[in-house]
Amino acid sequence: MTTDPAPSEPTQPLSAERQEEFVGLLNATHGLLLRYVMSLVVNRHDAEDVLQRASLVMWRRFSTFEAGTDFVAWATTVAFYEARNFQRVTGRSRVEFDDDLMRTLAAERVEHVRHWSLRAEALEHCTQKLDAASRELVKAIYTDGAQAADIARRQGCAPKTISNKLTLIRHALAECVQRRMAEAARTA
Repeated sequence: MTTDPAPSEPTQPLSAERQEEFVGLLNATHGLLLRYVMSLVVNRHDAEDVLQRASLVMWRRFSTFEAGTDFVAWATTVAFYEARNFQRVTGRSRVEFDDDLMRTLAAERVEHVRHWSLRAEALEHCTQKLDAASRELVKAIYTDGAQAADIARRQGCAPKTISNKLTLIRHALAECVQRRMAEAARTA
């Protein structure tokens, strides 16, 4: 049984291929990891700092990560300990829980974050399946913050027409997301 090196102790240099693998895995899971760390430290700026530190530890220890295993589980474990260390050092944890309880809560948070990440991916997929006009309407309302009345005025129609279109789009997206989530559950 090998022991992990201390966080500040570098491990074996990574090959270019392993470096590329690490960067790809970290980039693909960055949003999920940030949401996970935010659930542990609350403040977004602190969470970004903690994730940055955790990323450095992951980089140093990546030679101990076994390719083909669950990167998210490994990365969230590193992030958990970095968050706990941050809370101890800064004294920013408002409530102190024992480590066993914190590990249990952290494990549940990982599953919660994964679930919502899958939903977000399903929504993105379903949004891409909409026709161009519907995608543009969704973008205008939910990304750009436009008001239905303003869009109706630009398009020369009644605001109720835009509201009705949005209702139909929301229902179509909800059904599509539910189908994707059900498919994902069946194949999991």
